Amino acid sequence: MQDINEVDEMFQVVLNHEEQYSIWAIGRELPLGWRPDGMEGSKEECLAHIDVVWTDMRPLSLRQRMAQSNEFG
Repeated sequence: MQDINEVDEMFQVVLNHEEQYSIWAIGRELPLGWRPDGMEGSKEECLAHIDVVWTDMRPLSLRQRMAQSNEFG
C-alpha cells in the first residue's frame, strides 16, 4: 500500500557525470554529483521519460573508451 504522501509527491529526473539516470523527490537536496535533467512530474511520468531518453545503459566513460578503441582498432 502506498503512503498517502507518496501519491502526491513530485519528482525530477536527475543524472550523474556518467549520464546514468534516476529520479529524486522535488524539494530534497540532490546528492553530490547529480544534476537535474529538466523533467519533473509524477513518479510514473519521470520513469517513462527515463525509458525514452536512457537508451544506452553503459556509463559514459565506458562508451567513450569503446568509441576510442574503435577509432584505433
